[in-house]
Amino acid sequence: MTVEELAGQVIMAGYAGLDAPVDLVTELNLGGVIVMGDNIDDPDQLRDVTQEVQEADGRPYPVMVGVDQEGGTVARVRSPATEFPTYMALGAARDAELATDVARASGEELRAMGFTMVFAPVADVTSGPDDPTIGSRSASSDPGVVGEMVTASLRGYADAGIVAVAKHFPGHGSVPADSHEELPVQEAPLARLREHDFVPFQAAVDDGAPAVMVGHIDVQAVDPGVPSSLSADVVDLLRSDLGFDGLVVTDAQDMAAITEEYGAGDAAVRALEAGADLVLMPADVRAAHAAIVDAVDDGRLAERVVERAATRGVATMLHQQAGGDAPGEDSIGAHEQLSYRASLEAITVATGRCDGPYVGDSIRVVGAEEQDRARLTEAAQAAGLTVSDDGDVVRLLGAGADGSGAGDVVVALDTPYVLGRSDASTKIALYGRTPAAFRALVDVLRGAETAHGRLPTDVDGVDQLGCPSAPRGTETPSAPPDAP
Repeated sequence: MTVEELAGQVIMAGYAGLDAPVDLVTELNLGGVIVMGDNIDDPDQLRDVTQEVQEADGRPYPVMVGVDQEGGTVARVRSPATEFPTYMALGAARDAELATDVARASGEELRAMGFTMVFAPVADVTSGPDDPTIGSRSASSDPGVVGEMVTASLRGYADAGIVAVAKHFPGHGSVPADSHEELPVQEAPLARLREHDFVPFQAAVDDGAPAVMVGHIDVQAVDPGVPSSLSADVVDLLRSDLGFDGLVVTDAQDMAAITEEYGAGDAAVRALEAGADLVLMPADVRAAHAAIVDAVDDGRLAERVVERAATRGVATMLHQQAGGDAPGEDSIGAHEQLSYRASLEAITVATGRCDGPYVGDSIRVVGAEEQDRARLTEAAQAAGLTVSDDGDVVRLLGAGADGSGAGDVVVALDTPYVLGRSDASTKIALYGRTPAAFRALVDVLRGAETAHGRLPTDVDGVDQLGCPSAPRGTETPSAPPDAP
């Protein structure tokens, strides 16, 4: 490749509108594009876009077409694709095989729409209610549980033939700020990071993760004042200490943690100098491309550094291509029952009896958002329950709820921390707002199914970690396990 072609190959750009950015890919020889929610109309339009991008310049290897599709709150592709619950649901289920099944199913649907790369799984360990960014995107506050779910998910994505990107090294779940808005500062000593935040990433590397995203975090113990994605010292930790030799991707460079201090061109060059292989979403893609070319021309950036980064990107996509043809479009939206199973295995009774029913034949649905209430109402009526103003009150709580308000049963839809602020006698964590999650909730509320999920993070103000598992076909114990 020429220097100009190399400079494009190490960039994955965002774009505006619903049309395929064919001219941009061709003009700059972009290594890839990332599809966001406002680029999507429906699966047919999406398949047309991804196909046109792949055919843009006739290159002999696939273009990286990436998407944030974690499940839960971060899922760019919605209906008619299958909606899966939050990643924390898998941490509550504690079922590695289930995590693999979910990743495989999600990956197959994404491939059917033309994607070649997914920015998941999240390998961050949440720190609890003081974690403003990751929250239910993390499987747990336990590094071991996160590591188990991440490696299981990686196997599922590999089965589906899509490149998975574990994120956000060195760990975004333990910093009390959002890198979309500012540069978070990580004050923990390196020893603490190695025994806690790094654990899931080490598990991912050991399991053969093809790609890892480096976040924008100021790690005081390593390179103070410098975002991790622009720090050679932090990237070297990933390469040398953890032994990762795959594709290193920056987090999106249009985030405030980068743009407040660096221009688009300088940030792109600094990322490559630090050892990144793929610059994601420069705030100005043409400025980034030009700056990389200029940095090579004036000797600031060695051409072999850009060649090495481009080679990793091409090799990654040749490997993806060798995985075979994408599934047919009939796989899109075909995994509703698996989504139901994921939510059912996750549902956690944090206060109350372990055996239902928890409601009578009629319920009143209150709280949360209109769509949540509508979905629970639909699921309840489909199961034969009446929804009326004089039924047992089921109060739904979103992540930002204050926990107040009366209810016979309160249900946390996202992270479970809001349950600790409620006085209800039955508190349930659902970890999702999908139609399948509400179907699973209804089955637990009416006693048709039992809840065996375990809280994946500490929650003050609840009585128990969950209910004990029972072999299928046996009676569920009515006594909860000891409180945490």
